[in-house]
Amino acid sequence: MGQLIKVCKALTVAGSDSGGGAGIQADVKTFQEFGVYGMSVLTAVTAQNTTGVQGVYPVPLDGLEQQLTSIGSDLKPDAVKTGMLFSGEYIESVAFFIKKFGWSNLVVDPVMVAKGGASLLGEEALEAMKMYMLPLAKVITPNIPEAEALTGIEITGDEARHEAARILFNMGADYVVIKGGHMEDEFVSDLVYNGNEMCELIDKRVYTKNTHGTGCTFSAAVAAELAYGKTMENAVRNAKKFIQTAIEHGIDVGSGHGPVNHFAYRRILHEQH
Repeated sequence: MGQLIKVCKALTVAGSDSGGGAGIQADVKTFQEFGVYGMSVLTAVTAQNTTGVQGVYPVPLDGLEQQLTSIGSDLKPDAVKTGMLFSGEYIESVAFFIKKFGWSNLVVDPVMVAKGGASLLGEEALEAMKMYMLPLAKVITPNIPEAEALTGIEITGDEARHEAARILFNMGADYVVIKGGHMEDEFVSDLVYNGNEMCELIDKRVYTKNTHGTGCTFSAAVAAELAYGKTMENAVRNAKKFIQTAIEHGIDVGSGHGPVNHFAYRRILHEQH
């Protein structure tokens, strides 16, 4: 009989992407690539492909809560990440169960808008996110539009981005990562703030339409690293390397925004050895 090994576990609470590029599909693929056992709680089923979102169908609230209870009663996660939480009521419920079960290492990816432009989070959910979710967050990982929506300020340059990071930190998150993909610069700079210092993680911009799932994948990679017990600094740096490689080696499927390549990083490491 083989020797049992300790397995690190990560949970994603998010929507399903039928196209496979984002949402829980991207999260579980990412967990697998990091060697972490992935679990999922679905908030909604989406009908989507590379051209956009054709429909969003929420899981009944009691279905959401039963999933959380099933995980909490048997499979304690070492890290949790949230993606599309659908509504304020769902956000409040998820936060309640995270506190109830004492789950830590919470990565909040405040998914609000899909690549095709469809809104995935209503206005009332913004207040619930700020009130219930951010105070529990180990780290929040918004892109520029999401950071603008949460803070109410327009981010046009470094000064505004730093101010947004301070506002988000004061809402309760231990760490803030504002992703820079929406800025128009030649290089992509992700801003990391821990309440004391601002740090910029910079990589060359990859000009490609195949970027579906970048935010989900990045935050899932952070959660996977936290599940292993890595420091936040190392988790974010390794997640940045993972997503940069996934974007550089994007997969050309479908006729719209194709997905990033979740297995590129491991394949390249394998080839190097």
